[in-house]
Amino acid sequence: MPARVTKAGSRGLVPDELALVLAQAEVGAIEAVGGFAGTLFMRSASPDLLRMAVIAGLPGPLFRPWWRMHVNRPFPVAEVYRSGQAVHLGDAEEAMRRFPQFMAGLPFPFGSLFVPICHGRERFGVLAVLRPATPGQPVGEEDRRRLHEAGLRLGETLDGLGADGSRIEWDGEPVSVTLPALLTPPVRVGHFDWNLDHGTVTGDDELCAILGTDPANFPGTVEAMAARLEPEDAYGLWTVARQAAESDRPVSRRMRLQGPDGRPHLLEVSGRRARSSSGDTDTHLTGFLVDLGAGPVVPEAADRLPHGVCTVDRLGRITYVNRNAETMLGHPRGELAGRVLWDALPWFSQAAHEDHYRAALLSDEPVHFTARRSDDWMSVSVFPGHDGLTITLTPGERPAYAPGSVLAPGAGLGSPADRAVALYRPVALAIALTEAVTARQVSAVVTEELLPAFGGRQLAIYLLSNRQLYLSWETGFPRGFLSRFDGVGLDARLPGVETLTTGRPIFFESMQHLADAYPGIPLDAHVGARAFLPLIASGRPVGTCILGFDQPRGFSPEERTVLTALAGLIAQALQRAQRYDSEAALARGLQDALLPHRLPVVERLDTVGRYLPGTQGMEVGGDWYDVVETGSGLALVVGDVQGHGVAAAATMGQLRSAVRAFALSGHDPQEVMTGTNRLLIDLDPGQFASCCYIVLDPVTGMGQAVRAGHLQPLLRHPDGTTEVCGFAGGIVLGVDADATYPVTQMRLEQGAVLALFTDGLVERAGIDIDLGIEWLRTTLADLGAAGLSDTADRLINEARRSADRPDDIALLLAARSSDSTGPDEYGGAGE
Repeated sequence: MPARVTKAGSRGLVPDELALVLAQAEVGAIEAVGGFAGTLFMRSASPDLLRMAVIAGLPGPLFRPWWRMHVNRPFPVAEVYRSGQAVHLGDAEEAMRRFPQFMAGLPFPFGSLFVPICHGRERFGVLAVLRPATPGQPVGEEDRRRLHEAGLRLGETLDGLGADGSRIEWDGEPVSVTLPALLTPPVRVGHFDWNLDHGTVTGDDELCAILGTDPANFPGTVEAMAARLEPEDAYGLWTVARQAAESDRPVSRRMRLQGPDGRPHLLEVSGRRARSSSGDTDTHLTGFLVDLGAGPVVPEAADRLPHGVCTVDRLGRITYVNRNAETMLGHPRGELAGRVLWDALPWFSQAAHEDHYRAALLSDEPVHFTARRSDDWMSVSVFPGHDGLTITLTPGERPAYAPGSVLAPGAGLGSPADRAVALYRPVALAIALTEAVTARQVSAVVTEELLPAFGGRQLAIYLLSNRQLYLSWETGFPRGFLSRFDGVGLDARLPGVETLTTGRPIFFESMQHLADAYPGIPLDAHVGARAFLPLIASGRPVGTCILGFDQPRGFSPEERTVLTALAGLIAQALQRAQRYDSEAALARGLQDALLPHRLPVVERLDTVGRYLPGTQGMEVGGDWYDVVETGSGLALVVGDVQGHGVAAAATMGQLRSAVRAFALSGHDPQEVMTGTNRLLIDLDPGQFASCCYIVLDPVTGMGQAVRAGHLQPLLRHPDGTTEVCGFAGGIVLGVDADATYPVTQMRLEQGAVLALFTDGLVERAGIDIDLGIEWLRTTLADLGAAGLSDTADRLINEARRSADRPDDIALLLAARSSDSTGPDEYGGAGE
């Protein structure tokens, strides 16, 4: 099911209805601004992830790497969704300047326009249109307006579809849409009758229209008809007439007639001698003239060409194959027609070839490359057009880098496009690696960027520790196969070890070559090639990277150079990640020591705390919660220090200690906040933090609340209604030493629940924080009479579903009960 709709009501949205709405909007946007293709991204169940819902005019599988888009990626789609502002890129130069990582993956000359799909304050996704580049010319105001209106119309439609409480989301694969062909003259058919005995011709209005003649002025003679023909066709027409006049058998012929605009039309005539009722004999030729408009591919003409010709539409489906192409491809045209090119011919589906197809589809430039079918090599040229691609095939020479070939000095990749692939893939990987922080993120980037670039299917990364290699990441290998190599020492005779100890990459064109070089080495079921790359950064060994391929293949000198260089980039990223991991472990340990491990047990006032670190960067931040027994009641504290990492955790520990010290010294809430503010300014000028501090009397439920730039708590009343508190507040801590913090009087009724939290629980990229607070309010209300610990777990588990959380989360719940409760109810420190 491609569409996912979550709602509070009973009626659901049919997935096909949503797909149709989105497809119509995308096609309309493309036509409105003269595009040749486009995509539509929608929000998904994961708040940090956009998914491609529609791809129009392009083959979906060729653009699989872009099906998922994190909202924080430096791509135009993500920026438009985050900011709610349109992005218009006239050409590749402008796109490269503003979004280098986006263009590193698609380095082709095209223009692109992106607008948000929104209604009011709600954002559903992004409309994107691709069109020919306009170098040096900004996108026109009229096109900007049309696309902006398309986004607003779609946003209004989606808002209407979700008016009953549904949440419109997309969690499946994109829907592929064929764009309408360019407008061409319609097919017209005109009929005529030629009386050979009298030399008269009668024709209908459509015939006159095709010939460019007013029906009232139609000459009505065969000489006028013949004047429209080429001399050769005129003789042919008279020959047909003579055959009809002299034969008692039916005569039929077909020829071309040139129209007034110079385009050829199809003329088909048939005739025979007929005897009328009066006994007279008349000979008639009847027929029709067909205006084919632009005209289809003429099979006979293409079959006469000395090379193979095939055409595919913009979704990659084969629409025509000539006879020579049948021979070269090894399949009859009836078997190929209608099938997707790279599905019908798997040897056409190499990653490098996919780049060539993308280049042709996204630009007006022809693309040339060399492909191999079995032992035959062929030169392939791809010529793009609005409605598809025309591909020509000619016999080609075996490249110098083909498997089994002797690599000549200076032998290079087969075409300039091959060299472009070798150039921009390292750029894309290098840019992506700069954003990867942890070893897990580095490995994921390598999987997403490096494997597709070279057609790899397997990847393994081993990291060096105490002169042993330990498996850190794997994908594509049989389950458990690599475990036998985990923890091997540097004295083992294995290619993964020797590539690191020698510092030289090792390439094997097939598994047989690997087995010959290392007799007895365990092999998996694959028969393809292997590349073992040393991961060395700043002269220090970091580990080994292994690339696996499903089929035997050679490695050109350029590929070997590129892979070796990429291995160095990966090694540097992993070394940096190891430093981050060490610092993160230190920060986590520091934070764990500073957060409370158990909350105090107090009669009539139950408390539960939870903490959840982020999943990006250092994974630790400055969020904290605390419960302090004071002489005037129980103090509830939640705070958030700016930033992440060791510094934020250390500052958090100092502030938590300061709040506790002021509270235990008998200071009222306002004094606690002003004293903590001055302390932070003295400790670290320029650092700031938010905080919410509430003191409650467990017996009466009366309390005092003070805020310093922190989010308002939520209060669920005993009857289940839940509201956002209206506590007065001052500016954040650490800004103004003379700041004051007003106090708000409050009361917590028996059976009521008070929720204090940090912004990580309700803030999502590209979504207004008010929507997150409203989600928390309704969720807290819906949980009803659930236990306090269960309530905290449910709230925190919703946040846990997001794999990419840029911020950590602190949550503190407090509830008044009528009597004492055992310690198991409180849940202590949480996670």
